[in-house]
Amino acid sequence: MGEEHFGNNIMFYKTLLLGTALASVGLTSAQAQILSNQTVSDDEIIVTSTRLNQTARETGTSVSVITQDEIELLGFDFAVDAVASAPGVTVNQNGPFGGQAAVRIRGAASEQTLVLIDGVAVNDTASPGGGFDFSRVDTANIERIEILKGAQSTLWGSDAIGGVVSITTKTPEDGISLSAFGELGSYDTFRGGASVGGAGEKGDFRLALSNIQSEGISKADSANGNDERDGYDSTTISGRGGFNFGTARLSATALYTVADTDFDSFVFGNQGNVGDGDDRAETEEFSGNVSLNLPLLDGRFENLFLLGYSEIDRQSFAGGAPSFGAEGERNIYRYQGTFNLNDQNTFAFGAEREETEVGEDETSIDSLFGLYEFKPIQNLTLTVGIRLDDHETFGSETTGRAAIAYDVNELLTLRGSWGQGFKAPSIFQTTFFCCGATGPNLDLLPEESDGFDIGFDYRSADGRVEFGGSYFDQTVDNLINFAFAIGGYNNIPGAERSGVELYGSYRLVDWLTVAANYAYIDAVDNAGDTLIRVPKNSGDVSLRFTPNGPFSGAVLVRYNGEELDGGGTIDDWTRVDLNAAYEFSDNVEIYGRIENVLDTEYQQVLGYGTPGRSGSIGVRLRY
Repeated sequence: MGEEHFGNNIMFYKTLLLGTALASVGLTSAQAQILSNQTVSDDEIIVTSTRLNQTARETGTSVSVITQDEIELLGFDFAVDAVASAPGVTVNQNGPFGGQAAVRIRGAASEQTLVLIDGVAVNDTASPGGGFDFSRVDTANIERIEILKGAQSTLWGSDAIGGVVSITTKTPEDGISLSAFGELGSYDTFRGGASVGGAGEKGDFRLALSNIQSEGISKADSANGNDERDGYDSTTISGRGGFNFGTARLSATALYTVADTDFDSFVFGNQGNVGDGDDRAETEEFSGNVSLNLPLLDGRFENLFLLGYSEIDRQSFAGGAPSFGAEGERNIYRYQGTFNLNDQNTFAFGAEREETEVGEDETSIDSLFGLYEFKPIQNLTLTVGIRLDDHETFGSETTGRAAIAYDVNELLTLRGSWGQGFKAPSIFQTTFFCCGATGPNLDLLPEESDGFDIGFDYRSADGRVEFGGSYFDQTVDNLINFAFAIGGYNNIPGAERSGVELYGSYRLVDWLTVAANYAYIDAVDNAGDTLIRVPKNSGDVSLRFTPNGPFSGAVLVRYNGEELDGGGTIDDWTRVDLNAAYEFSDNVEIYGRIENVLDTEYQQVLGYGTPGRSGSIGVRLRY
């Protein structure tokens, strides 16, 4: 694998998408879509990450869905801030503007969370644990984010041990549409982008470009005397398109990001062992898929054939000289059949193969899975599933899941789920050794997980009130850990995570809603010691203005409780953000944002700083 290989793969997807786009430009409009700002109820929200296209009320699982309307209303520029708004989800970022951003679902480590973009796994195959860095994911091209909590390996295999974050990029609108945006902000920041798309009876396409540039702040906390600004420059190109052949559809997606990020250096003895320095990273990421949807038997038997690909190339520099580099890629081959026998019985089954390559090392997993949805009565949904994963190195692993959702009436839904998870060691973990060791640990075992959650969702008859909650408990065995004593990775006994998630909203008047969520997470290892970077308490409160007029806005208050970090404790913090927009016409809107209104000094990773009071102003154009 080299630059030529990387370029050839990207060129393949770009060529396919460009051809789709050009062929689709002249197509006529198909049926009208639902307006994006229309209120959508739980029995209309389709959760695709369950692989059964269930409504939110049918899943039986704790799931959060964040739409593009909510992203715009709350002013989230990066996906890491959007996912952090979900109950039970916390983040740690080592400095803004490109600093590595780890997402934890219910206290699970970032490498225990599977991240999908348009159905393709994008976790960093070349990183030590195989986690995903959210820092470079701009929200400009995101249509929705689904966060599926708890062990989900039955649905998605290895890495889905703590949960799944599924990102869907924006789909084309009917007819031809053009959009553009641009904004200026603190720290000499510019963010902008544009898109063109169209949809008709025979097909659709969408192409988009976005860029963010900033002089940034010091990654190492300025409160510790660090004043060198660390810049960031990232460009994302995305595209999707498809052709309709009768009831069948051939489609493709592609997402390419290139980023240049300044970092600070390891300085032993400083807080967090970090201080001003001349470190820099160049990153290229690409993901995409080509899929064929082939419905049979009058649409009752749906068939999906998908080829997916993702790749990352990271190069680090210290003092202008190369210091570290890593390249990794993943190929995915997937078939899923979904058979709707009748209104009471739905079956889904399929096979997958995943091939992973890092440098000269490679491995693969072959998988078979089956899911069954049963509705014995109209208001009861039962789901069960089983999956067999056969890893080239670690052998076979079988995982199961079960979920139940019961609508007591139109106002109250009771739900519960149980699931198992496993995570095979990464290529890095199975090959790396140091510190006097003569070789890697050949006895390393996969991590295994077992957990459940129970909860309820309530909505008032007039639609003004919604609230709900979940209790969860999950154990993880054979945790993979780096040990200096052996110069490599080993397994430690495990950890347990339990807690409560609560959410609620109340529409005070038609144009004003207050919403809140809270999570209590108790995450300890087998010895009873609290896990690092997991706050026991976290939550958000927001006030959302959505009148039937040109003005909209929101006030967001985010709280993160005290948490342990390597070498110290991170204090609890509260941040207040303001976001507002004014629509001059259907085509022109101005918007602005003030972050950290109270100028709170806080950290998310020990030794790394965060922006003080800052803001931005921008304009959106839509045609």
